[in-house]
Amino acid sequence: MAERSTAAVDVADNSGDEPLTAQADQSTADGVANNRERDTDSDEAQGNPTSEDSGKASPPELHSGHKLARRYRLEECVTRLDGFSSWRAVDEKLRRAVGVHLLPADHARARSVLAAARSSALLGDPRFVQVLDAVEDKDLVYVVHEWLPDATELTALLASGPLEVYDAYQMVSQVASAMAAAHREGLAHLRLSPNAVLRTSTGQWRIRGLAVNAALRGISSDTPQRTDTEAIGALLYATLTQRWPYESDAHGLAGLPKDVGLIPPDQVRAGVHRGLSELAMRALANDGATASRHEAPCTTPEELVKAIGEMPRIRPPEPAYTAPPQYQRTAYQQGAYGRPAPHPGVTQPVPAPPPPLQSRTGKALKWGVSALLIAALGLGSWQLADALMERGGKADDPNQTQTVDGDDKNDEQTKPAKPIDVQGAQEYVASGEAQAPQDVANTYDGDASTFWRTKRYNEGPELAPYKPGVGIVYDLGSAQDVSTASIGLRYTGDHTTVHLYAADALSPSTGVDGMKEIASATTTGTSLTAKASKPVKTRYVLLWMTDVPNAPSDGYSGAGYKQAITDVTFKG
Repeated sequence: MAERSTAAVDVADNSGDEPLTAQADQSTADGVANNRERDTDSDEAQGNPTSEDSGKASPPELHSGHKLARRYRLEECVTRLDGFSSWRAVDEKLRRAVGVHLLPADHARARSVLAAARSSALLGDPRFVQVLDAVEDKDLVYVVHEWLPDATELTALLASGPLEVYDAYQMVSQVASAMAAAHREGLAHLRLSPNAVLRTSTGQWRIRGLAVNAALRGISSDTPQRTDTEAIGALLYATLTQRWPYESDAHGLAGLPKDVGLIPPDQVRAGVHRGLSELAMRALANDGATASRHEAPCTTPEELVKAIGEMPRIRPPEPAYTAPPQYQRTAYQQGAYGRPAPHPGVTQPVPAPPPPLQSRTGKALKWGVSALLIAALGLGSWQLADALMERGGKADDPNQTQTVDGDDKNDEQTKPAKPIDVQGAQEYVASGEAQAPQDVANTYDGDASTFWRTKRYNEGPELAPYKPGVGIVYDLGSAQDVSTASIGLRYTGDHTTVHLYAADALSPSTGVDGMKEIASATTTGTSLTAKASKPVKTRYVLLWMTDVPNAPSDGYSGAGYKQAITDVTFKG
């Protein structure tokens, strides 16, 4: 019997580069379609540390077109290294691309790889590329993970130069926050490198290979938090300078000059943000290096998150304004339509403008128009006075009522709410596993036929105590006055309850209890409008669902308590 563990999780990385203080190997990374080289060298041949020998295990003899569990069809081998291989594959059951790590069941690291994959799957954090399946089947062990065709490795982003200040700030903030959450659950990465950090098409940063990459190569550490923190510092250093903060070249980046030691990023390249430069040095304070300008070093991701929070927040750059092209009058507007083209060398006379209305008929016409205007003004004034007198009479009638606001500002009209464009979104997971992080974009794509759905629950409508709630954090691009949210729902029945909160980031630093509530609403239908009593200014809005209806079975899940969101529109 095959031993199987299935979980809803994201992409594990398969990059073959070295630890932070060693050179990178050239094996390719799963989940990104940028790199297609194959690497057949072993870790030992390139100096990679391993905790145990791989023994006599050899890579399984597999080929393109081979199927695993009569479901996963192997398409292309992207890495072959030290007894294991990694493939791009197709899940024929769900018709989607996936990645697969393969190694013999008698491989010395097979058991540790399975354990690492299952531990990573249980974390269920959407900031990590998640494992989908971990299987031991006869003489083969394989780990199936999400494939991200729209994501780009940090290695590829740095090939064209350092990142902008705001992008570097977002990268270190999101990566440090994600790793702090992983370490709280006892999980470490140990192989954080530019190949393991991805930026999606929506601008979110994802980490792949949590625990699995190190297990595949037998890497361990006595100080895992220190190792991952230093790795984050090296990533930040690279994004600021396009240099690797060690003497050896790695990941396609040049190292530092020989015999100069670890120098701050703002001394390597002009124009580097001073606060981020100091932050990188604090994370890299290790092996005799001292923190920049005498700040205390950060030795854990949690300390790094705290240090980032103490920095002044870096705002996104203002969008560049492009002046519209100068208006060009066409030949028709200039009165040249139908005129014969001038002969070369012949000067065309400029037509004189028509004379003003100076004739007797023209003067009569002007006086007639003036008289009509005067008559119209008089008639309008008389109608206005009559309306005001009639209104004043009605005000004296005790049987009439009139609504006046508290400040008696009848002359001021309420400004109509304007739609706010959503720039990005990310599923918010307070506890347990994610619902459907890959479908979040369906809630603001303008297509009512696509949706993001929750899992099915046996009891309800209230999700607690099984989950405090489920939801999505939306990025509005900049701070906006949010007053209304219109939400399209897929299922009716019982009741659906939604709360809106002002969050501080796509990955909020506080729980729901620490956020400011904007509005809440409940419905039994397929549309819901949550309106704030007073607009709240925020860039990030959490749509938090605490109650879902009892819905029938459909093509996606069985009958039970569940809900799906089709469209979300914010107005301010």
